[in-house]
Amino acid sequence: MNEKTLKVLEFDKIINQLAGFTASQLGREIAESLMPSNDMTVVADRLRETDDGVSFILRRGNPSLGGIRDIRDSLKRVDMGAVLNMGDLLRVADVLRLCRNLKSHAAGDRKVDEENNVIFGFIDCLEANKRIEDKISYSIVSEEEMADDASPTLNSIRRQIRERQESIKEKLNGIIKSPHYQKYMQDPIVTIRAGRYVVPVKQEYRNEVPGLVHDSSASGATMFIEPMAVVEANNSIKQLQIKEQAEIERILAELTEDVAGILPQLKTDMSILAKLDFILAKANLSLKYNGVSPKLNTDGCIMIRKGRHPLLNAETVVPIDFWVGERFTSLIVTGPNTGGKTVTLKTVGLFALMTQAGLNIPAGDNTEICVFNKIFADIGDEQSIEQSLSTFSSHMTNIVKILENADSQSLVLLDELGAGTDPTEGAALAMAILEELHEKRAITVATTHYSELKIYAMTSEHVENASCEFDVETLRPTYRLLIGVPGKSNAFAISKRLGLQEEVLDRARDYLTQEDIRFEDVLLSMEKDRTKAETERVKAEALRLEIEKLKNELEEQKRKISSEKDKIIREAREESKRIITGAKAEAEAVIEEVKRIEKDRQNVHKSRALEEIKQKLRNKVNKIDESLVETIMPRQSYVKPPENLKPGDTVLIVNLGQKGIVIEPPGANGEAIIQAGIMKINVHVTNLKLVDEQKIEIEKVGAGEIGRAKAMNISTEIDLRGFNLDDAIDSVDKYLDDASMTGLKSVTLIHGKGTGILRAGIHRHLRTHPHVQSFRLGKFGEGETGVTVVELKS
Repeated sequence: MNEKTLKVLEFDKIINQLAGFTASQLGREIAESLMPSNDMTVVADRLRETDDGVSFILRRGNPSLGGIRDIRDSLKRVDMGAVLNMGDLLRVADVLRLCRNLKSHAAGDRKVDEENNVIFGFIDCLEANKRIEDKISYSIVSEEEMADDASPTLNSIRRQIRERQESIKEKLNGIIKSPHYQKYMQDPIVTIRAGRYVVPVKQEYRNEVPGLVHDSSASGATMFIEPMAVVEANNSIKQLQIKEQAEIERILAELTEDVAGILPQLKTDMSILAKLDFILAKANLSLKYNGVSPKLNTDGCIMIRKGRHPLLNAETVVPIDFWVGERFTSLIVTGPNTGGKTVTLKTVGLFALMTQAGLNIPAGDNTEICVFNKIFADIGDEQSIEQSLSTFSSHMTNIVKILENADSQSLVLLDELGAGTDPTEGAALAMAILEELHEKRAITVATTHYSELKIYAMTSEHVENASCEFDVETLRPTYRLLIGVPGKSNAFAISKRLGLQEEVLDRARDYLTQEDIRFEDVLLSMEKDRTKAETERVKAEALRLEIEKLKNELEEQKRKISSEKDKIIREAREESKRIITGAKAEAEAVIEEVKRIEKDRQNVHKSRALEEIKQKLRNKVNKIDESLVETIMPRQSYVKPPENLKPGDTVLIVNLGQKGIVIEPPGANGEAIIQAGIMKINVHVTNLKLVDEQKIEIEKVGAGEIGRAKAMNISTEIDLRGFNLDDAIDSVDKYLDDASMTGLKSVTLIHGKGTGILRAGIHRHLRTHPHVQSFRLGKFGEGETGVTVVELKS
């Protein structure tokens, strides 16, 4: 890309921000060398890297890259056979630790869309070596200190040094504290000079303390003497220190050899870490801008939605919607100064550069940017006294170079096209330049104040007008870009607001040609119509949103009503089923009672009880009929529907197992009215079965005979002694069925006292028996705990 263009569009400031997000010198170098590419594949790969970085940070968090150390020089020295110092080795350990931490950070289950994420791919390629990392960390305390435990030999040497030092200190402390030498001492302390332990002696007594003089104070009043008694001990310490240094150098050589063994791995790790640092910096820059990855094309189309210049305050910048390259290839932007025309040019150009550099741009979704081969920008006043260039000359010099190099894959941005010279000639020249760029099929965006260019844009198919909105009432630009609307200079309106006399304004209007006046009137009319249309659009949008809200609320209410309706119907059906089931059970109980009462019709009391029960059942059925408003019998097909049903036919209601008489045959809906006992119910024909009444009467007679035979022979007690529990329970069940059928009210079960197991088992069984009303142990004279008296249900 043209270096002048990069500077004019302030791409270097974006790069500086990007470099500020890097964590290492390696990543910074890549960021600072970043340049836009015109290769579609390269641009797509770069944007994918940025998107993958954003995705990684949002899902896994921002990994710490503080451990990246620039060890490239250290690795070069290792490659040449040099021994690394302690600082170099600690930095190598930091890199190995960072590799291990990054792999741990990215570990765990990965989602499907994370499998191809480039960040995970780079981290997977990192190679950690915990053995060497730990060995270095264990051996070296700091850049200046080797750990005692770096080797057994070093530990032994340092222990001997400490022992010698303690011995020397004891001897010297004995000297300085002895009554004989105290008066010779300047201070009662032991100090070190030239690596040897000495005592401070007053200068006048230097000959009184035999030993070697190593130093003196600045004033000469104190001599630092090594007494002869510790000279040999100091010599031995010196020898041990030489051995210590030799052992340290041996350890450093050994650690360096370990590093040399993984040299290729470390070089690869450094390259990957630098790339990761750079990609994550791009991702963090995108998050700062709330950026998006634009769609790419090579057709010259630019479609920016809610674009915000990245170098302006995000809280105050007004987003712009911008498009060019589809219906028209040239855009003429007009409007007053400080209205945002130049910012629009820079935003479009900078977005193109950032995209081609692989950086996300601060815009809305569905933003689309073309990958251009060349981007040219002539923006700003570059007049130079030294080069004798006027504003017009400097602009024209740039434009000449642009016209020489522009082609069909170029984006050209021209600020104040044709300015700096005679307006008539400048406007004519500007139109000629735009035509030349159109013939080269370049995408062009130009700003101007010339009315001739507004007319040119209105009369040319490949050119479109745009304007930066200006509020005359407040004398402030709104910074909104309006494509398709030419802008007014507003010079008269602004001057009037600033206090220019009306007479002067009238005289100025007289100098305007009729064409100028009509054109300004047309623009004013267009602006009024646009403002009115915009107001109406806002109102319409508000109404649309309100209607949409009401629609959603109505749909929600409809859904709730439908849900409540289904719930009510379901509950009603469940209640109906419960009522019918209860009625059936009650009817069966009544039938059983009727059978019992009918045995003796001459009994007046029993007849009265029968009538009461029938009346109670009749009332119950009436209540059921009143509570049901729809057919409660299911229409599921159980049997082949009977044909030609007639009133008086006997049928079986299949799902209830209840017999009934046909009152009314099936109608158009397939439902017949059936008399079931004292109830009349609607039943679908598929739930009915014809019954042979004569056969049932025969079966009834037989069943009655069996019941009467049992009633004559059954006893009021049963002896279960000697039975096991299972046999006893079977006998009790059969006995209680017979007793209930014959109408016995109370029976006695004889189980004996014994261990109580048989009694307990029978009692457990009686608690849930359908015929048992209650039971108790026998009283005195009844058999006591050896019998159980059972009260049966009536």
